[in-house]
Amino acid sequence: MSYSASDLRQGLKIMYEGNPYVITDFEFCKPGKGTALYRCKLKNLLTGSTMDRTFRPVDGFEVPNVYEREVVYAYKDGTDFVFSDDETFEETHVSPEVLAEKTWFMIENTPCRILFYNDAPIEVNFVSPFIEKQIVETEPGARGDTANNVMKPAKIDNGYELQVPIFINQGDWIRIDTRTGKYGDRVKKN
Repeated sequence: MSYSASDLRQGLKIMYEGNPYVITDFEFCKPGKGTALYRCKLKNLLTGSTMDRTFRPVDGFEVPNVYEREVVYAYKDGTDFVFSDDETFEETHVSPEVLAEKTWFMIENTPCRILFYNDAPIEVNFVSPFIEKQIVETEPGARGDTANNVMKPAKIDNGYELQVPIFINQGDWIRIDTRTGKYGDRVKKN
């Protein structure tokens, strides 16, 4: 199976120059004279690098051998992180290099999606982009300091450090955006 340039759209995964890419931005251009053009921003699924390319209607692309599976983070085995399929109980070992910054946010029983290329995991994403963690170390907030966007450093239980608003105190629970690693909001826990 293969794709033609007319099949291109945002989110489509294609093989280009021997590597799997996902189209992150797409624009169809039909100048007054001449042939139509397809302007795409491509993200390499292996390296994460991006590039802009323009294709003509005669260009063709292979379908990459990529698929996604929904799993649950189970446990850490040495340096690898182990994910389990809830239906088949098949385990998938993922290296910390594939997870990158997401290693800080792994909590047991967290639902995730793993993207595979040629049966090897290349990307892990959380089903919900937010996790809740407790602040274990930060300086007390200054009373009366109401200036907007005043931030201070804080640490969660695994040592990850992020910037939080001045009103956050040690022991508070916060929501962290796993896509950026930044503070989302404060969470009320009973």
